[in-house]
Amino acid sequence: MASGKEIRTKIKSVKNTQKITRAMEMVATSKMRKAQERMKAARPYGEKIRNVAGHLSQALVDYEHPYLQTRDTVKRVGLIMVSSDKGLCGGLNTNALRSAFNKMKELHNNGVETVVTAIGNKGLGFMKRNGAKILSSAVGLGDTPHLEQLIGPIKVMIDAYVAGEVDEVHIVYTRFINTMKQEPVIEQLLPLASESFEQPKSAHNWEYLYEPDAKTVIDDLMNRYVEALVYQAVAENIASEQAARMVAMKAATDNADNVIGSLQLLYNKTRQAAITKELSEIVGGAAAV
Repeated sequence: MASGKEIRTKIKSVKNTQKITRAMEMVATSKMRKAQERMKAARPYGEKIRNVAGHLSQALVDYEHPYLQTRDTVKRVGLIMVSSDKGLCGGLNTNALRSAFNKMKELHNNGVETVVTAIGNKGLGFMKRNGAKILSSAVGLGDTPHLEQLIGPIKVMIDAYVAGEVDEVHIVYTRFINTMKQEPVIEQLLPLASESFEQPKSAHNWEYLYEPDAKTVIDDLMNRYVEALVYQAVAENIASEQAARMVAMKAATDNADNVIGSLQLLYNKTRQAAITKELSEIVGGAAAV
């Protein structure tokens, strides 16, 4: 049995750890609110540009953008893996990375090669360890992602798609449902299928007047559309990360309470045993005299 001093040292160590987890829980709670506000603020723009892209897909125009063209055969797929830069957020990254790994395994079994754009340290490290081909990466986004940080790595993947080096592009991220629930999702980013616009079939065709010309306007619009989808995915992932970290740190704090209670009980038993032993020695000595 451990001595009383050792148990007191353990109790002090657990209490110090509990202070850290409680502070991290409070910080994650504050960051989660800001991340949720940022995510909600990005949704109106995303929904509006989705509506415009949906109308454009039904418009009568001679120019068909490459993002709308489906390839006959799929030989290589690009995977945009969105993860967090830091850990201590429960099973958030594990679940998303498992979904990505299963998708890559499924594609490999079908004879399809996979290239990866990793957003976040955890996803980049996982893909490197598993021998995936990294096309581009972005790390150190912080708690406030900026589109300028994402455009470069995403453009590498999109350029590969336009050049015909990649036939499909998928994105993997964790969607924020509520504080207690976040789920990993895999969405097809390119080519943009008509059902992805979630537009009801209209009884008429949309017609637009393009200035200066259809190609310039449509090219710019579709680029903005893809960037909005990626930014929204990153914003959702950051909100999910902070919510998962808050829940994980609260669980760690509560678990520390249980550990402290168990150690305190063990300390009391050890102290009681020591006192009983001393009394027995005193009584035994007095009887011998």
